[in-house]
Amino acid sequence: MNADFDYLEINRKSWNSRVDVHLKSDFYDVKGFLKGESSLNDIELDLLGDIKGKSILHLQCHFGQDTISLGRLGANVTGVDLSDKAIDNAKILAKKANVNTTFICCDIYDLPTYLNEQFDIVFTSYGVIGWLPDMGKWAKIISNYLKPNGKFIFVEFHPILWVFDDDFKRIEYNYFNSGAIREIQDGTYTDGENDLLQECVMWNHSLSEVLNSLIQSGLTISSFDEFDYSPYNCFSQTVECEPNKYRIKHLSNNIPMVYSIIATK
Repeated sequence: MNADFDYLEINRKSWNSRVDVHLKSDFYDVKGFLKGESSLNDIELDLLGDIKGKSILHLQCHFGQDTISLGRLGANVTGVDLSDKAIDNAKILAKKANVNTTFICCDIYDLPTYLNEQFDIVFTSYGVIGWLPDMGKWAKIISNYLKPNGKFIFVEFHPILWVFDDDFKRIEYNYFNSGAIREIQDGTYTDGENDLLQECVMWNHSLSEVLNSLIQSGLTISSFDEFDYSPYNCFSQTVECEPNKYRIKHLSNNIPMVYSIIATK
């Protein structure tokens, strides 16, 4: 990590700048959500199973749609995110949805300063670990917050996607974690104000880095799967191959788009 810049502050500003656009977007469809629609996808619902009465820690929750959706399924959920603007809006959204959830604003590496509790499930999904420099610290946080026999449920975009340029025409980035990637992003992944410009700092994490970090933290990998589609239309050059299943048009089903992990303490 380059000590010449504060990646946390850069990324906090980046995510704060996105919140208003995301809240108004069709992508997140807040109006539909408040009418009772779930933001969770079949992939994570299948992994989670029956969560009624379970305690869940949701890491990197953005403005809380998935956190609230988990609460609607009967879980007791705590959501955590770096963006103060996202957390402020998560609390408002939970109140409007009449779902009792807890939200904490902090860097997840600092979470032990704010939260002293263990959970049945730790959950995080889609576009999360690229904002974190250290998978070893990440895995230890997860392990420490799990009760004995607790489960970590993880769904993430496949790291092969992050080696390509935006149009998926050429390899532009290292598959392995070769350090921070600091750049200006034009727009965001939702519909809306595509002239939005924000600086961000990200890292690529290979499958081996993720899996070994979890194993070294004392967790047992009980399930690992890869999927040839994304449930989100958040990349360029996509085509909907089935309802709510998206692929890169010219790559078809030749590359994985998403992977999932269940790990047990």
